[in-house]
Amino acid sequence: MDKNNNIYLGETLFPDCPVRNILARVGDKWSLLLMHQMMQQQGPMRFSDLKKTIPDISQKVLTSTLRNLEADGFLVRKVYAEVPPHTEYSLTPRAHSFMAACRPMVDWAIDNFVAIMKDRFRTSARR
Repeated sequence: MDKNNNIYLGETLFPDCPVRNILARVGDKWSLLLMHQMMQQQGPMRFSDLKKTIPDISQKVLTSTLRNLEADGFLVRKVYAEVPPHTEYSLTPRAHSFMAACRPMVDWAIDNFVAIMKDRFRTSARR
């Protein structure tokens, strides 16, 4: 890694491994799902709309996940100073690039979901 990049790596979780570093952030429970939902909508989304698409995420975790994705350049947050005020989130070209790379994994998960759930049920029934 270039020594000129060290200024940006001060608080990096795994500064010597770009793959591990990025996956530690986007491989959490919610980031990929959140970006997937935003890709489905194909446009800016408000916080409340994001919350509706993933009802089991808490407001605190949604806020934290959005902040992390914004900090890493996957999202743009736009605040509208209107009455009432509102905020919209949009995916960046970086997010679109990342999601294009993840698309085969998402398709695989959809294609194999039922079989995996059957295997889980069968395994748990034997225990």
